[in-house]
Amino acid sequence: MGSLKAVLKHPDDFYPLLKLKMAAKKAEKQIPSEPHWGFSYSMLHKVSRSFALVIQQLHPELRDASRCFSAISADVVCIFYLVLRALDTVEDDTSIDADIKVPILIAFHKHIYDRDWHFACGTKEYKVLMDQFHHVATAFLELKKGYQEAIEDITMRMGAGMAKFIRKEVETVDDYDEYCHYVAGLVGLGLSKLFHASGTEILFPDSMSNSMGLFLQKTNIIRDYLEDINEIPKSRMFWPREIWSKYVNKLEDLKYEDNSEKAVQCLNDMVTNALIHIEDCLKYMSDLRDPAIFRFCAIPQWRMIEAHRAEPKINGNTNDDTTESPKSRSRREERNERLFYKLLNDNVEEHLPIVYTPIVGEPCQKYGSIFKRRQGLYISCKEKQG
Repeated sequence: MGSLKAVLKHPDDFYPLLKLKMAAKKAEKQIPSEPHWGFSYSMLHKVSRSFALVIQQLHPELRDASRCFSAISADVVCIFYLVLRALDTVEDDTSIDADIKVPILIAFHKHIYDRDWHFACGTKEYKVLMDQFHHVATAFLELKKGYQEAIEDITMRMGAGMAKFIRKEVETVDDYDEYCHYVAGLVGLGLSKLFHASGTEILFPDSMSNSMGLFLQKTNIIRDYLEDINEIPKSRMFWPREIWSKYVNKLEDLKYEDNSEKAVQCLNDMVTNALIHIEDCLKYMSDLRDPAIFRFCAIPQWRMIEAHRAEPKINGNTNDDTTESPKSRSRREERNERLFYKLLNDNVEEHLPIVYTPIVGEPCQKYGSIFKRRQGLYISCKEKQG
């Protein structure tokens, strides 16, 4: 019902979404019949929040060693995603003792080469993924060596970073950025390397690749506040104390209705922090050359932008204060002029006074009603000579 409501609210998005769905359906028919690939793509749809559809619209598999790199493979990105999702499942399982969890995180990059390795953790679909991880390992071992090494490197660095934060709280904004770098920024770096290895894209600067991951991760952390704070047996939160302590004494206090105003203020602070990465994200996407890779990157990013546009919710309440600064609008215009004017055209009354400042904005809105002295020569139809 939510999806139908979203489509009705943005009917112009329907056709592109339909084309993407049809492309993914076509890709499904090209999935190899081997059990390990069937399992991998099946699990992708079950454990992916944002990426299953956009991964499958990438180019068909390129596992034939006789073929050179010419496009990024859906198979490569599918396995890359599942390996990191499995690693994330270990980190997220709060029932696992830290003394057991930390060594697994640190050594996870070695387990992906072991067809027999599995580890019981997680719930529902994530438990199935971990119980039958040998299918993912088998598929991983069929990828080209260059892809294997890139995935191993990112998995090793991410596992080490996750292990660090098992015993370390997110106190400062710098801690927050570091944690998000380990769990998402490294994904951006890894994908950029895979795109470059395929021969279709330039090698983007690490800072831009990192921002692509950080924006997605920070949006998810913000959006999942209520779910995470109520997690059983215990919650693990990644909101930096440096931000939330300005508004409440304990992070859990934000979920109570009595603190609605403070919750929205804190939420605005968190969203502002996430939007720092928007400029890099737009620049990154504008420089992509392969249409399939562009869709793969742009669709999840746009969903996150839409999440920030939605009414903020932190304790069940909503707030309509979505004011954006003139500086932010100016930067949006510089990076994506088409998006800027689309936003301005759809919300003239709301945004024009801010874009041009209140003094200039009102005359701009009423420009057509302002009398100006006559200038030039006017000839009516009646005075037209044959």
